[in-house]
Amino acid sequence: MSNSFDTAVIDTALADLTQGEKTWAATDLRRRRELLDELHALTARDAEAWVAAARTIKQLDADSPLLGEEWMSGPMTMLAGAQALSESMAALEKGASPLDGVELTTAPGGRVAVPALPHGIYDKLLLSGFSADVWLKPGVDAATARRKAGLAQRDPAQTNGVGAVLGAGNIMSIAPLDTLYELYANNRVVALKLNPITDPLLPVFQAIFAPFIELGVVRILTGGAPEGGYLVNHPLVAHVHMTGGAPTHDAIVWGPGADKTGEPILDKPITSELGGVAPCIVVPGEWSAADLKFQAEHVATQRLHNGGYNCVAAQTVVLAADWPLKDQFLTELRAAIDNAPARTAYYPGSGNRVAGALESYPDAARANGRLLVENLPARDTPLLRTEYFSPVLGVVELPGTGAEFLGNAVDFANDELMGTLGANIIADPATIATLGAKLDTAIENLRYGTVALNAWTGLAFLTPRASWGAYPGHTLDDIQSGVGVVHNAFLLDDVERTVVRGPFRPAPRSILRGEFALTPKPPWFVSNKTGTSTGRKLTDFYGDGKLRRIPGIFVSALRG
Repeated sequence: MSNSFDTAVIDTALADLTQGEKTWAATDLRRRRELLDELHALTARDAEAWVAAARTIKQLDADSPLLGEEWMSGPMTMLAGAQALSESMAALEKGASPLDGVELTTAPGGRVAVPALPHGIYDKLLLSGFSADVWLKPGVDAATARRKAGLAQRDPAQTNGVGAVLGAGNIMSIAPLDTLYELYANNRVVALKLNPITDPLLPVFQAIFAPFIELGVVRILTGGAPEGGYLVNHPLVAHVHMTGGAPTHDAIVWGPGADKTGEPILDKPITSELGGVAPCIVVPGEWSAADLKFQAEHVATQRLHNGGYNCVAAQTVVLAADWPLKDQFLTELRAAIDNAPARTAYYPGSGNRVAGALESYPDAARANGRLLVENLPARDTPLLRTEYFSPVLGVVELPGTGAEFLGNAVDFANDELMGTLGANIIADPATIATLGAKLDTAIENLRYGTVALNAWTGLAFLTPRASWGAYPGHTLDDIQSGVGVVHNAFLLDDVERTVVRGPFRPAPRSILRGEFALTPKPPWFVSNKTGTSTGRKLTDFYGDGKLRRIPGIFVSALRG
């Protein structure tokens, strides 16, 4: 059977990488660190070109406040990731562990917890009140965690072949970050195949990866599904990593329309970061009118960031049926969804997915092509099992108050929702204090790769030392949200999940109500008026680290 494209491009790239693997094996830790530093400098240089290409892809106006999403989830995240990975490489270069000097703590169940955020004084200033800890699997002790940190870079001469990375089309830093993870965590040279949506970024990616391309350890390819299929099944490829949806994964592993029995058609290992139906559990409490409005905007952001095209976007809000403020919260949620800036549905197939949801829930239409499905059944309904990957949000009401409701919500999230990438919990400080250890138990019982309390799980994606991926244990025939993790700049082994925490209220209300957190409305909120300005200023700071930039960041953030 002939191919509809020129296979020689892929063949040549893989032949180059096969030779490049020998070069990578001979490249010492110091040079590997220097390559990261060079990539960091090139990313800072080309950050504006990166965002300009992303604006074209996502059809955003030049003055749109939503461009802040592209600064923060694009070059800013890449800069942070490269810097954090370089610091881990510097430790390994000295014969130390990336965890040397890091104070490990204990999480529920006796797990080791590795603090990923804040990491240094600037995190404490710029993300005041936010934290993230990577929980390791039960039974792993601190000494083992320190000893195994570094993964494949503990033996850099032992390379692991050519890895094919199938890049995502939604968040522009996913593909380059996955490329770095393959190179450093797994010690594989990389053939990165871009999602066609991101082709306008090809010149930027070629520029920032130029040191790796010149060394012969990275090749960047374009094309659609046929090229991707040829690449992943090529005999010179030893491993595949993909970001996308479960149907795409299953088509690669089992074949289009296969019943997932017998032997997979893919004859090599595959890791994956896939989506799901992420929950946002709202624990009832005594909230002010300002609390209701802020948290409604928080929930709307969890769905509408990037237009709703996020693997970890919240799709199911879980409320207490008997919460006295339920109706007021829903009023604010409707307003937050309707008032969020309108944007073009840039991601292919979005219109069809929204139309399919409307067929199931004809009364759900809101402004600007968004859907809010209220009074959703708690089981046996499409929204709980279908990742719509579009601006579709459902609301489920469960019985109980306090710990009873929280337990019911955790069971619902674990048993009824498809996927395990991320789960969100919102609870006010007084309720958190009342719940005590029961809240810790709820977080432990949620089988998700990231759990966020009073923060969106997307913050874990932006945090370079946090892990990012599904809860462990999925299989190829029931893949859910995927297998394996990425980011993880400490290069930790035995990762179970990341737990993110944030303040319930923004500053200054946080201070006035007893929370020591100086962060105003986060710049990633879709309702933030200065998201673009703050995102650009943050990117500039992550690029050169100049302290004179910090006052401008604060001024912009406070105006959001």
